[in-house]
Amino acid sequence: MSSRAPSAATHIGVATVAYRSDEVLPAMLGSLAAAVGGPYALAVADNLPGQASLARQLADDHGGAYVPLAANPGYGAAINAAVAALPTSVAWIVVSNPDVVYRPHSIATLIRVAEESDAIGAAGPAVENADGSLYPSARSIPSLRTGVGHAVFSPIWVNNPWSRAYRNSNAAPGERRDVGWLSGSCLVIRRSAFDAVGGFDERYFMYFEDVDLGYRLGKAGYRSVFVPDARALHTGAHSTDGDSALMVRAHHDSAKLFIATKYRGWYLWPLRHMVSVGLDVRAAITVRQILSRSIAN
Repeated sequence: MSSRAPSAATHIGVATVAYRSDEVLPAMLGSLAAAVGGPYALAVADNLPGQASLARQLADDHGGAYVPLAANPGYGAAINAAVAALPTSVAWIVVSNPDVVYRPHSIATLIRVAEESDAIGAAGPAVENADGSLYPSARSIPSLRTGVGHAVFSPIWVNNPWSRAYRNSNAAPGERRDVGWLSGSCLVIRRSAFDAVGGFDERYFMYFEDVDLGYRLGKAGYRSVFVPDARALHTGAHSTDGDSALMVRAHHDSAKLFIATKYRGWYLWPLRHMVSVGLDVRAAITVRQILSRSIAN
């Protein structure tokens, strides 16, 4: 850990994960002061320590805790480790990818909204892509119906009704609203809610850990709220560059794990199997497209 521990009175904490993040982490850390508008604690979990990473130095420069992890346990597990390193006084956790840049006052706005009701467990901003478009960061919990439709038709029919329902595409883009889950790239979560559901499920190495978290928050009686007045720029999935086909398979494996976890009844096996087959087909099509583009280039 950093030798400069945060104040024990700090009630906002930022938990982030470094993995080949030297190029993007400085900008994220540099945006926090204006986004929070006050003191905050910081913990940086390093999923690739000992590889000339600047994560330890950057954490120390920002007065944060450095948490090196001996083996890469995945995003959710690393966030859990970072949260454990935050002071016990922290009531609000900012979960953040390293490749996010927060707009001024964004985190303060999320916390202000979340403090309006004890029932709000998490709040998330509008997430901007590098090209200025908005990423669908606030979505519905996938059901068997939407899961099958989205998995089977999205590669060939982008604007199909099942994908639109899953992505909340019919909602007004500037509307504050309750959603099923918020993107784990950047969200604020009440620490008591995070602890109540046991944090991120560490079975998910990458992808769907945020879907699962939102689902379990909802089951525990907490609301997840999309707050478009708060904004953050997600510059891109830097840590997975060059591993596109591998990440596609990981995404679809995590989707199958979530569906199997949510729908456990033996009598639902035929539907679970249908979703699994649909996801395998979708993954195969997507990987083939990636490999074809790679060969063409």
